[in-house]
Amino acid sequence: MEPGRLTPGVSQPSDGGLERSFRRVAVNDSPMVQGSGWLFSPLWSPRSRMPSENFGGDTSSDQAWLDDHSDFTRAYFSRRTSVVSGLQPEMPPLSPRFPRSSSEHSTLLMMSPHRRTSAPVTSSHLDISSPPDRLNPITSNLMAPEWAEHLCHPPYSPRSPRTTRLSFPSCRPLSPICPCSPSASYGPQVLPPVVPKTTACGRGDGCTWMMGLLGGGLRGMGSVVELCQGAVNHVAELLVAEGGSLSLVRKDSGGRSNLEEVISLTTTGCLSDSSLCSHAHQELLKGVMEYVLATGSAMNLRDASEDPRFNVYSNQSSKIRTVLSIPIKNHRREVVGVVVMINKRNGCDGSLSAFTNMDEKVLLNHMDVLGMVLDNIQLYESSRQEAKRSQALIEMAKVLSREHHSFEVLLSKMAATIMPFTHAQYCTIFIPGDQASVPEEEISFSRVIHLECEELGSSCQIYRREHDISDVDPSYACRTLIAMETLNMAKSSEESIRSIICCPVRNERSENVIAVCQLMNKRSKDSGELEAFNRYDERLLEDLALYCGLALQYVQAVQITEVRRASIEVTQEVLAYHITAAEQEIQALQEANIPSAESMKILDFHFSDFGLPEDRTAQATVRMFLDLNLVKDFNIDYKSLCQWVLSVRRGYRSNVPYHNWSHALSTAQSMFAMLMATDQLQNIFSRLEILALMIATLNHDIDHRGVSNSYIERSQQPLAQLYGHSSLENHHFNLCLFILNNTGSQILTNLSREDHRTVLTMIKRAILATDLNVYMQRRKEFFSLAEKSKVNWTSQKHRDLLRSMLMTASDLSAITKPWPEQQRIANLVAMEFFAQGDKEREEFKIKPIDIMNRENSTRLPYMQVEYIDEICYPLYKAVSRLFDACSPLMNACKKNRKNWLQLAENREEKKEESNTNSVMETQKSNQEERNTEDEETPEEKSTEDEETPDEEPQTED
Repeated sequence: MEPGRLTPGVSQPSDGGLERSFRRVAVNDSPMVQGSGWLFSPLWSPRSRMPSENFGGDTSSDQAWLDDHSDFTRAYFSRRTSVVSGLQPEMPPLSPRFPRSSSEHSTLLMMSPHRRTSAPVTSSHLDISSPPDRLNPITSNLMAPEWAEHLCHPPYSPRSPRTTRLSFPSCRPLSPICPCSPSASYGPQVLPPVVPKTTACGRGDGCTWMMGLLGGGLRGMGSVVELCQGAVNHVAELLVAEGGSLSLVRKDSGGRSNLEEVISLTTTGCLSDSSLCSHAHQELLKGVMEYVLATGSAMNLRDASEDPRFNVYSNQSSKIRTVLSIPIKNHRREVVGVVVMINKRNGCDGSLSAFTNMDEKVLLNHMDVLGMVLDNIQLYESSRQEAKRSQALIEMAKVLSREHHSFEVLLSKMAATIMPFTHAQYCTIFIPGDQASVPEEEISFSRVIHLECEELGSSCQIYRREHDISDVDPSYACRTLIAMETLNMAKSSEESIRSIICCPVRNERSENVIAVCQLMNKRSKDSGELEAFNRYDERLLEDLALYCGLALQYVQAVQITEVRRASIEVTQEVLAYHITAAEQEIQALQEANIPSAESMKILDFHFSDFGLPEDRTAQATVRMFLDLNLVKDFNIDYKSLCQWVLSVRRGYRSNVPYHNWSHALSTAQSMFAMLMATDQLQNIFSRLEILALMIATLNHDIDHRGVSNSYIERSQQPLAQLYGHSSLENHHFNLCLFILNNTGSQILTNLSREDHRTVLTMIKRAILATDLNVYMQRRKEFFSLAEKSKVNWTSQKHRDLLRSMLMTASDLSAITKPWPEQQRIANLVAMEFFAQGDKEREEFKIKPIDIMNRENSTRLPYMQVEYIDEICYPLYKAVSRLFDACSPLMNACKKNRKNWLQLAENREEKKEESNTNSVMETQKSNQEERNTEDEETPEEKSTEDEETPDEEPQTED
């Protein structure tokens, strides 16, 4: 047939009358697929389709292919559905060839019988015509009466839907391929045309509803309601039904499926809408739909009044007689909705008649297409809504991320963010007052935030109105506050229909309702009429409620932070005042004549501050900085140095037996002695490193509480919550930093920014190194380094390790002091440790470790020997190996170990002697008791013999 010879929809003139208007077409013997009428046949259902293989071997559905090739689909089916409405000219024989393009290959797949059977498609079954040979649409010359005649008497010739081969008989008439046609065949055939029967749609150009779905794409389908309304109207017209209704499946929070009415019962026949809106009719249709939803199968009632499953009153039987209802399923075989048709009318005389099997199949096929499209359009709408929801969430997050000092302003901005998305006219946030022990009828709100939306063309303007609480209806907010769940309803009034949705705002910590968000009067974007809020609006409002809860916590956190910040500033002012020495003390130290290092013996490893006046300890500290040239090298203000030294001294607690200012001075003196003993250390370290070491030794135990890190963590003190690990050492550094930044004590002022940052980092690492847990982790690396014949001290890593080990060596230097001083210090340490053990026993009800258990006080010499062997001596041995000038520390440690061991042995001898004397006294006491027994009278002894029972005689076996 020549292209463009006939135009669809235009009747061609004929001289030979009706019989000459239809000419026979010769058909080749070779099979050829010319149409896909089976795709919309009322006897074919997508539910029986088998998945087909695509060109590349991938499995895809017709739905996906149709969506991806909407232009081809619309054009192709428009041609195919129009063939039956006019003359069919003769066609030349077609030669087989392979498809040359992807569109032709897609056409082959669409026309292939393999799309509905499991048999493979071979080249012997197909003869694909070239583009010029394809059929053009042909119009029909049938008049309206002839259409009506065929509509009342539809021919029907069933075929097997499981045919694996196509047959093309030349003597059969061409079946109508409109999807609504009851005479459509199961398989695609090329048949000679006869006088065509009109389609069940009643239009010569095919099923416009289905063609619109297939060709329009998702964007042209409109909303779900519009799609369902079109389907109900179209099917009601096809089946000549008086009315129809459609409901979709919605799942509640518990996962249960419920029917939500989308298209209410509407009439297309002689009955009025009001006559079918009674409660009895609604209950009948509701029962039918719920039954179909539960069973998943169709229901065809020839007389609803006689069905025992449904209660129909006699006075309602004349209104609803015949009912046809089927489930709407998607491609996953899930029920997504239910449609119902009522009261079929005979197309000839208009009388009521039962729905036929053909009607059921026509309705089934239409609903299959609707279910397929619904799945796509719902997914499409869901994706669009999720995109809008994501945009709204991002906007609310942006609002929340900005700094706000007013809770009302923050909530107002967040509420204004979602109003354009929900098309709500009003948004009100109710903030309740104190609801503790208040009856439900007396619940009230303390504040109200009210916003109004005014549409200005394509945009909208949000206003915040100042409203008195009495001017706003709080009834729905009160119900939401009491129920603590979302409320969505439409309220009827004389003036208009107000759609209202309320959602509680919860405090995530206490789960209490702290506010109620309310949206009112949703306006349609297209018509501007009021409509109900949907589930999408509920989710947006719930998101707003969640963000409002976060906003409340954010504002409260900001307020708490501001209060705590002010409190910290006040505390720092008080601390700075009390930790700063009096001006008289500063002036006295500044004007004092600092003795030499030799006269104060601070160069000696055996230095002891015991009995040293307090002002002399401060002078000794200043002398160390002077002799190391730190004051000159870093241009330290002398008065600032004096104030800093006195402030550090005041930072130590005098009620702590061991970790006090005396210990800090001893540690700093040991570091000073090692640095001055040899030029080797001063050559290894930079001047900045030496400054950091001296500052760290003086501050390494500042504000020590006389307890260990383990006790602080176990008792959950604020220090443990603040730092987590090495709590005391971190606290020592922070207090050191506080004094360095205190006015008048800023000895690092003249350092460059880079040097200032570097020295603070080294001070922190040096103080943290005094934690014995850190020492135990790093000492193996240091011991390995000490065994090397030559060490590269230019390595920053090696120097950092050396600084850490020297800090520990200085901290433990009490073990190297002369024997009387060592005994005195050991008793102070034991006193502090036993006091912590007593606290642990009382507070935690646990037995303290041995060194903190007062019951082990007699084992102090043994514990000192173990302490030297495991902790101290290996460190001093490694330091002495690297720096021979530090060997007096190792030698003194060994000497003290010997003394402790001798003391332990002496105590052991005294213990043995005491035990011997105790045994001798016990034996003497026992002998005296026996002598007393021998001196008893004969009468007493005889009495005892009488009371003793006679022994039984022994027998031998």
